Amino acid sequence: QVQQLEFGGRLVQAGGSLRLSCAASGFTVSLVDMAWFRQAPGKEREFVAAISRSRDKAYSENFVQGRFTIAADDDQNMVYLQMNSLKPEDTGIYYCAAKGDYTSVFTEVNYVYWGQGTQVTVSS
Repeated sequence: QVQQLEFGGRLVQAGGSLRLSCAASGFTVSLVDMAWFRQAPGKEREFVAAISRSRDKAYSENFVQGRFTIAADDDQNMVYLQMNSLKPEDTGIYYCAAKGDYTSVFTEVNYVYWGQGTQVTVSS
């Protein structure tokens, strides 16, 4: 059974840091592209960052570049999102996603497996 479980979200003050974790089961993260998306209250879900299955490419949206870093631990079958210098506008539910094909990593509909999300709240 394919599952992804995100954890690590919590309430944090602006300027603080969090590390989100995504534990995968039922598939091998080293064989797929992995990504993080987020959904702010009242907004559509949006792309945050992705890492290629070859681990030679990492992608992130402009609004998180220099602050967020995606990484994978293939031995543990996990993916992480290190978030630094958090801002109130980073508040939202963060989702881990996986896809096995070679379509764009930026497009939500290309992802097949999704976790249930973890809540990140950044207070000002």
